[in-house]
Formats: sequence, C-alpha cells, structure tokens
Amino acid sequence: MERARKVANGAILKRLVNESKQSRNGEMSSRSPVSYTPSRYVSSLSPFGSKNHSRSDSLGARNVSNNVGFGVGSQIRSISVEALKSSDTFPRRHNSATPEEQTKMAESCGFDSLDALIDATVPKAIRIDSMKFPKFDGGLTESQMIEHMKDLESKNKIFKSFIGMGYYNTHVPPVILRNIMENPAWYTQYTPYQAEISQGRLESLLNFQTMITDLTGLPMSNASLLDEGTAAAEAMAMCNNIVKGKKKTFIIANNCHPQTIDICKTRADGFDLKVVTADLKDIDYSSGDVCGVLVQYPGTEGEILDYGEFVKNAHAQGVKVVMASDLLALIMLKPPGELGADIVVGSAQRFGVPMGYGGPHAAFLATSQEYKRMMPGRIIGVSVDSSGKPALRMAMQTREQHIRRDKATSNICTAQALLANMAAMYAVYHGPEGLKTIAQRVHGLAGAFAVGLKKLGNIDVQGLPFFDTVKVTCADAHAIADAAYKSEINLRVVDAKTITVSFDETTTLDDLDKLFKVFAGGKPVSFTAASLAPEVENAIPSGLLRQSSYLTHQIFNTYGTFMKRRPTCSLQIKCATLTIICYLFRYHTEHELLRYLHKLQSKDLSLCHSMIPLGSCTMKLNATTEMMPVTWPGFTDIHPFAPSEQAQGYQANIPLPRTP
Repeated sequence: MERARKVANGAILKRLVNESKQSRNGEMSSRSPVSYTPSRYVSSLSPFGSKNHSRSDSLGARNVSNNVGFGVGSQIRSISVEALKSSDTFPRRHNSATPEEQTKMAESCGFDSLDALIDATVPKAIRIDSMKFPKFDGGLTESQMIEHMKDLESKNKIFKSFIGMGYYNTHVPPVILRNIMENPAWYTQYTPYQAEISQGRLESLLNFQTMITDLTGLPMSNASLLDEGTAAAEAMAMCNNIVKGKKKTFIIANNCHPQTIDICKTRADGFDLKVVTADLKDIDYSSGDVCGVLVQYPGTEGEILDYGEFVKNAHAQGVKVVMASDLLALIMLKPPGELGADIVVGSAQRFGVPMGYGGPHAAFLATSQEYKRMMPGRIIGVSVDSSGKPALRMAMQTREQHIRRDKATSNICTAQALLANMAAMYAVYHGPEGLKTIAQRVHGLAGAFAVGLKKLGNIDVQGLPFFDTVKVTCADAHAIADAAYKSEINLRVVDAKTITVSFDETTTLDDLDKLFKVFAGGKPVSFTAASLAPEVENAIPSGLLRQSSYLTHQIFNTYGTFMKRRPTCSLQIKCATLTIICYLFRYHTEHELLRYLHKLQSKDLSLCHSMIPLGSCTMKLNATTEMMPVTWPGFTDIHPFAPSEQAQGYQANIPLPRTP
C-alpha cells in the first residue's frame, strides 16, 4: 500500500512539472499569447483560473511583491483580496441570477448594466442621494449576521415577568416549535391563497376557528387577526357598520388593557368615530349616539365581573357589546356568548406563542351568524370538491386590501396564520383536559399568592374574584417593584400604592417563594408556597364558573377504539375469551402529533416543493439564517412592557425615524 502511494504521488508530481514547463514556454512565446487552461490541481483562487488572462497579466502577476507561492519549484501564483473574503455571502446562495447573468439581462433590455437599467426606470425624485451604514454598508455574510444577532440577543435581559396586560410566558411544545415554526414546509406557505394546494393549512385553521367558537360561546370566528388591540378596533368598526354609521360614539370601559384603548383611539380617527373611556358604573347611553361598548373579561387588573345585567342594559339601548377575553381564563369562566356579548375579541398568544417583545400574535374575533358578512379577515369553511368529497376553502374574505382597496380595513398578511396554526396545535396537543389542568394550575398559583400575602400582613389583596392576576394595595408600590427588579422580577405598577401580579403556565412554586421574600421587605417568611396549598380555594364565583363543554371534536380528544383479538401464541391463551380495549391518545403524544403535522403538510404546496407563485411574500423570501433568531429565547421571552434597559438588543435593532 505504501509503495502504491509513493508511485501515485510521483506520477502526480511529474505531471505538474511537465504542465508547468509547457505553461512557461507558452507565456514566453513572442508569436502569440497562449490561453492557459488550469490543471484541476491548481487552486481556483488563483487568477490563472480565468481563461482570458493576457501575457502581460501573467507576467505582471509574477512581479507582485506580496504573492503567495503555490505549486512546484519557483512557480508563483497571486491571490486577490476578494478571494480571501468569506464565501458564505447572501447573494450567491439566494439570488438565482449571477452578476454576469444580470448584466446580460440588462443588455437584452438595451442597457450596459443593471445600474443603468435602474437609473432609467426609477424616477430621481423618489431616490435618496446616498445611504451609508458605518457597519453594514458592505453587507454581512450569513455567519456574520448570526454573530451579530447573537450579540444583540446578549444585550437583552430575561427577567421573570409578572406584568400581564394580555401578554404571558408560555411553554411552546417542542414538537410544534420544530415542526411548524421552524419548518419551511409550514412557514413558507402559511397564507392559504389557493385552497386546492392548501388543504393542510386550511384544516389547521379550521381547528383554530373551532377552538375559538367553543371557548367564546359564539358560533362564528375568523382565522385570524394581528393582535388583541387591532381585533378590538375591528370590532369597533363592525359596531359602526351594524348601525350603518348613524351612531358615532364608541365607549371603552377603563378596565380594558391600556394598549387596547390607545389602538382603538388611533383607529377611530379613520372611521370618524368618537372614543370615550369611562368607569363601568359611569357609562351612559342617554345621548343616543353610542354604537358599541368594549369591556374586558377578566379586567386588566385581574377582576372578574358578571356582565349579565350590563349586557342587557346595553342591548336595551340598542348598543352592541364587545368583550375582550382571555382564552385560558375561558377554560374556567362562563363564556362571553352565554353572557350575551355580541362580539368577542382577544389574543391566542398564551396558547404556545412566545411574547416576542409584543408580537405579532394571532388574535381572534368571534360573533354571531347575523354579522358574518361584516367580519374582517377570512373564514375557513367546509365544502365539497368536484368529486363530491369534503374539501376546505376560504368561505369569506371580502375585505382584502388588494381586492377592495378603497373599503378594506384588514389585510390577509395581518392574519398571522402561522401563529394561529401554532395556537390551534397547542389546543390539539393538550386537549380539553390538558388545557383545564393548565388553567386550574395558573389559578391555583394566583390563589396561593393571595393567601401568602394575607399572611405577610400590611398588604391588602383585592377582594374581587380573579383568575390569574392578583391586585395588591401597599404603602409603596415603587419600593416593592424596585426590590423585585433586584431579584430579576418584573411587576406591574398601576399607581403609587397599587401593584398587579399575573401568573402563567411557566410560573413555579419557587417563583412564588421569591415573590413572598420581595413583598416581605427583607423580613423572614415563615411559610412556603407549597405549604399554602391546602388553604387555597377557588376564587371564581359559582355563577361565573363554566358549565358548558368545549373542544368536543375528536381532533382535540382521546380517541377510543375497540379491538377484539384472538390469541396468536401460547402466552395469550388465558386472554382468549377477553375483549381487549385499546385507547389511543390521539395527538396528545408527541409522535402522534408529529404524524398529524406531517400528514397536513403533505397536502400543501410549499417552498419545499417548488416556487410559490402566490402569498406569504415575507416568509417565502426569508433565508434560513434570517429565520433562526426568531426562536432564540433572548428574543422570544421578553415582555413588551418590560423596562427598556432589559431590551437593549431590541432597541438597537428597531430603526429610528430618519431625519429629513
């Protein structure tokens, strides 16, 4: 073997020497330049890789003082600076046309270069003279971009958030994270423009609609919207449309989330509506100009109110009631539909979609059949195909921006269908019993916290019923919040003497013990959260507890099959007369949900199969490198109302307004 290796090496060396001699003879010939065809053993980084080097170029290359030696003997090959730069550049992997091909295409249009074509096409009046970036002007390679994003992520600080206000930490099931959020077979084609190549996504979105209608107690839901605030604004527009614009006042109860109130006020200007905020007890319909009213259930400070009489009074005055609700709370609370609400809005964020410093998140809007023609976004419906088989389609989407631009108030891209799919699969994965377990645990943690605060003394706990948010009155709210900050805990300060603490599925007993130390002001705590469990009672009044069923479709449930088996070996003789009942946990185990996800994605056309001619413009054009940071914890786990110093990575990445 060693002898064979030596013979082979000698043959290669002899060949290189001969080719080198022939090359030199060709270069020194004065009759005509000889085009040089490089050996496959010569580095492609060498300028000799080009077939068009002239004699003077070749000779000049030998006289460069900073040459690098390659090959045999005294042969010298130069290497350019460009050849030493990283090769993992974005254009070469993601732009299908090479620079040479771009030039040829421009020439076929009658221009010398692509720049000349752009100069002739784009009016000078709309161009910026120059745009220079001190760090990014030359562009980053893919590996450099990842390092840059890691640096930004490191500048964010992940504190434990108890701020609430409609945003909660959540556990994203890994099977959903990897097989939907990080899977191009789902995220590149998430918008289902063409039903015939979107049956998988449409089934998932139908699951989302079913989840929303079941939990809200209303028969119609869309799939879906941008966030809770914009969903509330869409509901406000619906109230205006229901009365055909004849009543121009929309009332918002002050127990709604502040950001929802602000968004509604901003959007109201476009509809020429007047937004009035008021305490629930002070709401007055006597002007006769009120088209709708918005309330929060549970309220932004955690309180649970019985809106039954409130809704009746509003309806008596011809006013429609919009109720912003929390999906996890509705597992335990009487549904808004049973309270008489006309429209229900909210966010599906806490169903397996990270906070992400504010979104986007899949929101929802549910209403009655009466107002289905006024709903924003899209509604997935069950139909039949040309063969008479069941098929899914987008039943109504009459308000798309590109279809009715002058009348539209929503856009298909604001639907956040990918995140709606994640939330739907979160419900499929956990099922009704799993969701109930999560909701009861969250409520129990809030109850244990309330019991512990009462034991500490000098702190008043809100007397109203609550689900996951405890309102606390104390001597100095800012002092407690500062103490919590030192323990890397974020609390919501409502005013100088009021704090709210919101719990979610990621909260632990250890978190409660840390909170008790904070609220004790440095004094020793004589109990633990675990020791309080026997004292915790359900804080929801019996009249507001949910009695109706939800998520009854088999897609969300354990699916039982009955199988009779005959003995096939001697070990089974004793079971010969028995009926064996086998319960299959449908999609509640990781491997079953994995199979379901792959079954659905096989029905769709995605970037995995071909170019996508329609829809999902942003996602299908994002490179994998660009998508990766989206799921990093340093970006996903930050509450949108966390102090700005905890989000310096985000702040550095948010573009500032350009000065004229």
